[in-house]
Amino acid sequence: MRYLPLAVIATAAVLGGIYLRDVFSFEALASNRQMLIEFRDAYYLLSAVVFIALYVGIVAFSLPGALIATLTGGFLFGVFPGALFNVTAATLGASAIFLAARWGLGERLAAKMDAGHGAVKKIKEGIDENQWSMLFLIRLVPAVPFFVANLVPALVGVPLNRFMISTFLGIIPGGLVFTSVGAGLGEVFARGETPDLAVIFEPAILLPILGLCALAALPIVIKALRGQKGL
Repeated sequence: MRYLPLAVIATAAVLGGIYLRDVFSFEALASNRQMLIEFRDAYYLLSAVVFIALYVGIVAFSLPGALIATLTGGFLFGVFPGALFNVTAATLGASAIFLAARWGLGERLAAKMDAGHGAVKKIKEGIDENQWSMLFLIRLVPAVPFFVANLVPALVGVPLNRFMISTFLGIIPGGLVFTSVGAGLGEVFARGETPDLAVIFEPAILLPILGLCALAALPIVIKALRGQKGL
């Protein structure tokens, strides 16, 4: 039973990758945009609840389409509250993966690492001493896959509240960028184009994010320079 949630997530991810790629796509959003706008205008609160629930499901089951969901949040609800809906839903979905991984593997693995000796125990102690910095760092660095950033904390015994806080705050910069891209999709659709998702790598956006990464890593560097153990 411990492995059942992870098995369900893995199965859903595989099936979703096979059958849902065309459902959660930019083309699907473009072709259904008028229907979505009409539904939002007629039932705003319901549309917000349904959107958040779908986004949570996409993230929790590692289905394809998280980026499209983020763009849709901006397209339907604007930068605000769209960014709030996106970040909240992504955090809840990530927490579901975190809990499944911790229940299935994390608690036993963390206990074994605590009871271990040598390099393994030293690595675990180093992570424990720098949890906040490490959590923010893996959220802010664009190269770290979102799924990996959900699993690793569960496997080293990070508390749920700490995971949720660092996830919510850590994904805000990227969430704002892609939500703002989604908010401008109306003009993109009118021109018959696709959005430029490489915008996050432009210096004006990437450099501030890298600056936040450096800020998150600063406590780790300071501890290392002071010769503290675990690094």
